[in-house]
Amino acid sequence: MNQNDVLSVNLTEGGYSTDSKLLQDISFSIDKGEIVGLIGPNGAGKSTTIKAILGILNHVKGDIHVNEYAYIPERPIFYDGLTLWEHIDFLLSVSEVDEQQFIPKAKKLLETFRLSHVVNHYPENFSKGMQQKGMIVLALLKQPSLYIIDEPFMGLDPTAINKLLEMINREKEHGAGILMSTHVLDTAEKICDRFILISDGKVISHGNLGEIRMDSGLEHGSLFDCFDVLTERDNDDW
Repeated sequence: MNQNDVLSVNLTEGGYSTDSKLLQDISFSIDKGEIVGLIGPNGAGKSTTIKAILGILNHVKGDIHVNEYAYIPERPIFYDGLTLWEHIDFLLSVSEVDEQQFIPKAKKLLETFRLSHVVNHYPENFSKGMQQKGMIVLALLKQPSLYIIDEPFMGLDPTAINKLLEMINREKEHGAGILMSTHVLDTAEKICDRFILISDGKVISHGNLGEIRMDSGLEHGSLFDCFDVLTERDNDDW
């Protein structure tokens, strides 16, 4: 892991047991100030790769080096019996931050994502979209060097998606690295610096859009078109 990396992954294999090798030869890194898209069909190994990074995968062979991170899961997770503001207050209590800066920032983010009116309500009673926005607010308040985001656009309305994209680009400008797993390929194409394409638990292509196009043989193809060609080719290899 070099000094510019916020994440380095070198896995020879990984799975839920020694008999379940869902990942093979997954290697990539993320630098400060770049957005990397983790792309693949359902069941390709994206979520399993993220679990390996988070340290919650039972069987892992290889090395993973990760800086402080914030994780935004596909399915939001909150503590039962705590209001949204109590979640924010808890984050403040375990973070080494200036309260005089933290509280105004929290209120601004709540306003940005239109959650101010439910700040004293319980997130378990929120809609999926509101829960997702709550997770985004908590992650942004943590201000880590790495964001791990799993399907961030699921359940969000267009306004919230635009706000999230603005925030992601702002964090990138401040030097954070972002690993984003998503099926929304047109958006990924616009905002990601590089891509990691996974199929059947292994990396089938990686690089910027030009390099992905070269691998797919589509000189002017969209990310979606290249993805389609590369995954079909991988299936044919099997």
